[in-house]
Amino acid sequence: MTVLHSRDHGGDGPLLLLLHGAGRSSADWAAAAPRLTGRHRVLAVDLPGHGRSAPAASWDFAEVCADLDDTLAAAGSAGRVAVAGHSLGGMVASVYAATRPDRVAASVDLDGFGWGRPDQYPGVPEEEAARRLAEIGAMSRAAAGARMPAGYVADQVAYSVGLGIPRLPAEETCRASVRELPGGEWQLLPERPGAVEMLDAMDGLDLPPMPHGPEWMDDLLVAYGRGLDRDLAALAAREPRVVVEGVAATHAMLLQVPERVASLVGDFLARSADRG
Repeated sequence: MTVLHSRDHGGDGPLLLLLHGAGRSSADWAAAAPRLTGRHRVLAVDLPGHGRSAPAASWDFAEVCADLDDTLAAAGSAGRVAVAGHSLGGMVASVYAATRPDRVAASVDLDGFGWGRPDQYPGVPEEEAARRLAEIGAMSRAAAGARMPAGYVADQVAYSVGLGIPRLPAEETCRASVRELPGGEWQLLPERPGAVEMLDAMDGLDLPPMPHGPEWMDDLLVAYGRGLDRDLAALAAREPRVVVEGVAATHAMLLQVPERVASLVGDFLARSADRG
C-alpha cells in the first residue's frame, strides 16, 4: 500500500482530490484550495517523487492511479470523488477518471494537454513539428532531476514575481518543489530516475512536457494554441458533459489567479453534481 503525502484542507461534502504539475507540489494549490471547501472536503496530494511523497517504485500512470486509490482509502474516502489537476496533474486526473468511471464523479484538467502529436499543428509541416517535438523532449530529459546552483530559488522567485505572483507564495511553492543540498545547491524533484520515467510516461500518452525553449518555440506555441483551440472545441461539440473555459493567465495559473481557478473548478463541479 502506497499512501502519498497530502494536505487535508477540510471542508464539507464529497471529497475533491487536487493534483499539481510536474516538478511542483501540493503547495501550488494552497491559495485556491480553501475557496473550494464550501461544497467539498479538499485533499491536495504530492504526486510520487514530488514534494514530501516518496519516489515511485515505477513512475507510470497505472501505478500513480493505484497510489491515489491507496491515498483516498487512508483518508477514509469510500464514495465517489471529484478530481482536479494542473498540467501533469491534469493528465493524471484524466487517466484516473477514465479508468475509474464508477469512482470519479467529475474531473478537471487545467492546461494538462502537453504538446500533442505532429499532426495537431495547423500551418506547420508534420515533419518539422515532429523534429521540434523531439528537440523539446531531449531538452526536458537533459534537465530532468538536475542539480541547480545556489541562486536557483531566488531566480525562480524573481521570475514568478515578474508574472504578477506575490513573492511569499512564489518562494513557498518553489521551495516545496526542490530539496536543498549541502553547499547550498538545489535538487529538482523528482530526482533524475523518477523524472525520466515520468517523462516517458507522458510520451506514452502523446503528451510531452512544456518547458521554456529557443526562439522557434514562440511560433510553435502559436500553432499549438490554434490546434488546441480547434480540438477542444470539437471535443466539447461531441461530448455534452465536456466544458471548455479559458483562463487569462500563464501556465502558472494556480499562483497567478487562484481565485479565478477556484471559481471555474467550483462552478463546473457544482453543475456536474446538479446533472447527477
